[in-house]
Amino acid sequence: MERIDHEGQIATAMTLSRMLNAIPLSASGPTRLIIYDIHALQERFYFDNHVLPLLLSAIPAFKQVLQEYHDEEDIVIAFPDEGARKRFGDKFPEYSNIITCTKIRKGNQRIVDVKEGEPEGKHVFIVDDLVKTGGTLLQCKNRIFELGATKVSAFVTHPVFPQESFRRFSEEEDNRFSIFYTTDTVPNMAKQLDGLDPFSIIPVIGGNPLISTLIQLNNKENRRYYTKSKGGKNVNYR
Repeated sequence: MERIDHEGQIATAMTLSRMLNAIPLSASGPTRLIIYDIHALQERFYFDNHVLPLLLSAIPAFKQVLQEYHDEEDIVIAFPDEGARKRFGDKFPEYSNIITCTKIRKGNQRIVDVKEGEPEGKHVFIVDDLVKTGGTLLQCKNRIFELGATKVSAFVTHPVFPQESFRRFSEEEDNRFSIFYTTDTVPNMAKQLDGLDPFSIIPVIGGNPLISTLIQLNNKENRRYYTKSKGGKNVNYR
């Protein structure tokens, strides 16, 4: 379930799913809801029979970028915490040297350290599903550099960045990644990041052939329904 830390806090995932569940059935049945890299798999069960969630991942698009632009580099995949390792660890079977960061208590502080993996002499890509302020990413990056990585970059599917927190990655030299890949799943944010160093946008919504195919399939099903309902006559609609 979605974690609630104090009274009055809104369970945003549950609330949003209830709003989407209010969508009436379409002519071809339940509404198809495409979700990229869902934060917790159990959240798919928040939806009722009016919504059919289709779970996709942006990792294949990211791996294609690695193959096209970083194939000659000595790359290591890293995860900023145990949760990211559980979500994405099985999507990188070709990488034997996987780095996992973890938070440990040191005195009165909680710091990020490397639990496993060897970053020395490598170009390390930290992978996660979303980023807000990016504090954990930065702590993980700094520790990986301390252990001898030559470069540290990042890939995050959903660039949330509340209150323009992305600026800490572009305006503060100590916080810069070599390159920060993200996607267009948050369109307004993707527009702000496009062309801003060190960010690079990987399109997974605009121009995605799978999404285009699903839209075409849905249109065909609707046409079939309306044609049948009108006694076999062709019906033009938009």
